[in-house]
Amino acid sequence: MTASLRSFKPHRDGVLLAVAGLVGGLVLWAVGVRTQGTAALLPGAWVLAPLAVMAGLELLRRTAPRTILLVGTVVLIVNQFTTGSLATILMYTDIVYAAVLYGSPVAARRIPWTTGLLTVGAAIGLTAWLQRADGLLLGLAIGLVCFLPAITGAQVRGHRDAAEAARLRTEQIALLAEMDRAQAVTAERARMARELHDVVANHLSAIAIHSTAALSLDDARTTREALTVIRENSVDGLAEMRRLIGLLRDSGDEDRRPAPAPSLAALDALLEQARTNGASSGLGFTLDDGRGRATALPAPVELAAYRIVQESLTNALKHAAPGTVDIELRCSDGILTVRVASPYGARPGPRAPGSGAGLVGMRERAALLDGVFEAGPVTVGDTGREVWVVRAELPVSRNHRGPEGSGTS
Repeated sequence: MTASLRSFKPHRDGVLLAVAGLVGGLVLWAVGVRTQGTAALLPGAWVLAPLAVMAGLELLRRTAPRTILLVGTVVLIVNQFTTGSLATILMYTDIVYAAVLYGSPVAARRIPWTTGLLTVGAAIGLTAWLQRADGLLLGLAIGLVCFLPAITGAQVRGHRDAAEAARLRTEQIALLAEMDRAQAVTAERARMARELHDVVANHLSAIAIHSTAALSLDDARTTREALTVIRENSVDGLAEMRRLIGLLRDSGDEDRRPAPAPSLAALDALLEQARTNGASSGLGFTLDDGRGRATALPAPVELAAYRIVQESLTNALKHAAPGTVDIELRCSDGILTVRVASPYGARPGPRAPGSGAGLVGMRERAALLDGVFEAGPVTVGDTGREVWVVRAELPVSRNHRGPEGSGTS
């Protein structure tokens, strides 16, 4: 009940128009201004009745436009049987305008057509009936009262609908832009997390393993060798961290160029470092590069392959049993295949903890290039020996959608 009453609460514009129309009509009646002759069917003060009803209808011009148009038309007809009030006619034109502007879309389309046909029909019919040109003037008067307000309302409504559609499009564009920005931020954070993990985890794993060995073995030579490896990895890790922080920091210095992304050409140096770090754990490393000298790979593919090999070596240092870690690279049919096989089984001595983030990062790097990644234990031949195999297939001839090809690590 309360909601229903609130829906019929008059708008401020309707109140102002109702008061102005009623007061104006009273003034016109008081000074004797009328639109009909004194020999009307309802003479005298009867003219005030249509005036008052039409003013009351103005209060509902927004909340019930269709209803007040029907009632207002009847009131306008009744006004013609009185001495006539110009204020009543003017308020009716506003009711027609409001019916088009605030009514349903169907009404907004039908009312201009209906009033236009009524105007043309009245002009032709009155001219034929009166046999004078006065019929055209009466048709014109009907058009000014009905058709012109309807056309004006349709134009205003069209502009308002266009403005509302533009506003909605602007909001949708802003929402899509915000979604794109959030996705870009998320993707960049994931890329930074992968880079930080791949760059730092290798050094920290070696530090963890050798520091554990130095603490658990009471041997001066072993301790010295472990401390040497720890120092080397600490210095290298610190340099990598400084390089990454320099890339993230917007210094505005044009002379500072971002360091180039690592490529497969740096695998020899990476393996040499892995041999140094894994010597105390009985690990050896071999590289079988079957790509061919003429093979040119896109920068995103080179970076992803390098990081996958780097993370695989880090995991081998953490978890692999003594033995040889084999790295194979093959490129054929537009696919670069990276395969790293590590000894799998019980491992003596210290072991660094793992979080699983490395496998997640490698899988993400392959997915960003529309590649395939798999990792898990595999039994070799009939010997029953198991190895942990990391295998990635990276397309080299597609348009890549990830941020790996930014040119920096």
